[in-house]
Amino acid sequence: MDFSLNEDQQLMVDGFTEFMNSRPWETYFHECDENSEYPEEWVKAICDIGFDRILLPEEYDGFGFGWVTLAAAYEELGRLGGPTYVLYQLPCWDTVIREGTEEQKKKILAFVGSGKQMLNYAMTEPSAGSSWDDMRTTYTRRDGKVYLNGHKTFQTSSMKVPYMVVMARNADDMDVYSEWFVDMSKEGITKEPLHKLGLRMDSCAELYFDDVELEESDLFGTEGNGFKRGVADFDLERFLVALTNYGQAYCAFEDAAKYANQRIQGGQAIARHQLIQLKFADMKVKLTNMRNMLYEIAWKKDNGLLGRGDCSMAKYYCAHAAFEVVDDALQVLAGIGITGEHRVQRFFRDLRVDRVSGERTK
Repeated sequence: MDFSLNEDQQLMVDGFTEFMNSRPWETYFHECDENSEYPEEWVKAICDIGFDRILLPEEYDGFGFGWVTLAAAYEELGRLGGPTYVLYQLPCWDTVIREGTEEQKKKILAFVGSGKQMLNYAMTEPSAGSSWDDMRTTYTRRDGKVYLNGHKTFQTSSMKVPYMVVMARNADDMDVYSEWFVDMSKEGITKEPLHKLGLRMDSCAELYFDDVELEESDLFGTEGNGFKRGVADFDLERFLVALTNYGQAYCAFEDAAKYANQRIQGGQAIARHQLIQLKFADMKVKLTNMRNMLYEIAWKKDNGLLGRGDCSMAKYYCAHAAFEVVDDALQVLAGIGITGEHRVQRFFRDLRVDRVSGERTK
């Protein structure tokens, strides 16, 4: 397996490194996290470098790179403290290009380079999580229109995105699952924001649809194909979550290593103590395992060899391994990690959230 990047790919990754070192971004990230605000300034800046064009096909003015390049970009942005979980929408052009109508594609592709949130997918309900057998959101055809009714919960990005692809069941045949491209400014939509333990820079909300009027042209993809479409496209989402977890762990590891070599206790740096060295050895093993797993998956995807369970295993493993790395990093950082505003606290909270999703949607 060859994970190496060509000159153009490496130049792009180097551009992310230079950009992340261009100013102390952590102050901005802390403010966004505290205020539950999407870091649009940061996202726009990395899109200027080309982040959202990595997987975008060349015919749509993208780079047409593969998952190995995406992994390298996520790794570098995460290692330097970037909240890469807010970027999940940006590489996911394939679904819209494959399933969307020309009008739907036009609306979403207009966001390329903007850094703005644009689209997410509404599936989860109070009675239907990773299993959709009890999904109760329905669509009904009446008088030449389509009416959407139901309740979606824990919907990521839903306070900000202008569009949501909503999965619903045909009220006249509940075995038919379809998706609808919904303008979130329509009448009949109610949003109730949810406060989260972590991942605060991306919104989360309860969504209620009360006779939301749609057109037949708002159908996303093929009628009755909603369930299959969702399952098929989960791999990239799982891969991106795993990449984010790895990046957070990498950053925490390096922060702890710097501190351990600077903190003097008993006349020497605490990094000289065997117990601290053991923690770093354990952290490095987990980081190496995560990186090898993720780059192998990326290579397999780029070469048409991706297995059905590869991304599920990565999401599950990386959420747990990264949390253990961050926990050890906090132990090394001790008082300065627990008090004040150290970014490893943010990683700890973020990863605790991803451990929940890693087990429920693997």
